[in-house]
Amino acid sequence: MTAARPLRRHSHRSAQHAGSLLTLHGLGALALSAAACAGADSRRPGFDFMGPSTQAMQRDDSQNPAMLWVKDGEALWNTAAGESGKSCASCHGDATASMRGVATRHPAFDPRSGGALTLSQRIAACRTQRQRAPALAPESPALLGLESFVAMQSRGLTIAAPDPRLVRQRERGERLYTERIGQLGLSCAQCHDDNAGQRLAGNSIPQAHPTGYPIYRLEWQGLGSLQRRLRNCMSGVRAEPFAYGAPELVELELYLMARAAGMKVDAPAVRP
Repeated sequence: MTAARPLRRHSHRSAQHAGSLLTLHGLGALALSAAACAGADSRRPGFDFMGPSTQAMQRDDSQNPAMLWVKDGEALWNTAAGESGKSCASCHGDATASMRGVATRHPAFDPRSGGALTLSQRIAACRTQRQRAPALAPESPALLGLESFVAMQSRGLTIAAPDPRLVRQRERGERLYTERIGQLGLSCAQCHDDNAGQRLAGNSIPQAHPTGYPIYRLEWQGLGSLQRRLRNCMSGVRAEPFAYGAPELVELELYLMARAAGMKVDAPAVRP
């Protein structure tokens, strides 16, 4: 799949500046890790930036709208599909045991491609390759349901340390995070590192740690993946979003998860 390109690219001088930014961000990440070991981790999940009513909605599963997708995902987990006549449970059994910790490790290394696969892509591949069932479209209710059901099994667990086999992909994701794009010429880092805690359109700017995806977003009135949120941000700075599943989005997601290593999963989260 060929990814769409941002509308605005760096000049050679900007590229040199981006390299300096990456060095600084790399040093900052090391300092952050050291601080975390010392008990002074300054990272905060998106939950901490939400208002009391949104936090209350996420805390109470009976009030969290995302649980509707989780329940649908649980039903799909136990439903036979495709030519194999098998369900997810036929191979993986009880999800509360077999899927515990899975979301903490994705995007994960894929031996077939030598690259990274997101949790959503892993589920979609299992459906077509193992169940031999029709593919589920990105952001479809069925795929979001299964992803949210699987992700919830890791609630309260810490995001795993980065896989050393994916260091190049992670570095490319970091470059995307610090690159100015679109007609507004903004990067992810400018909002979520430099201005975290400030307000934009009436909402607090979080630090962009993807601990709760898929999320129910009040603005969407529905559940959405991290890639949907990234594409929204790209549109917001007037850049052409990459297609769902594009390598650039996978690598950016990989970097964001590595950046959040050690933080606790709180999926499915609620956001404004």
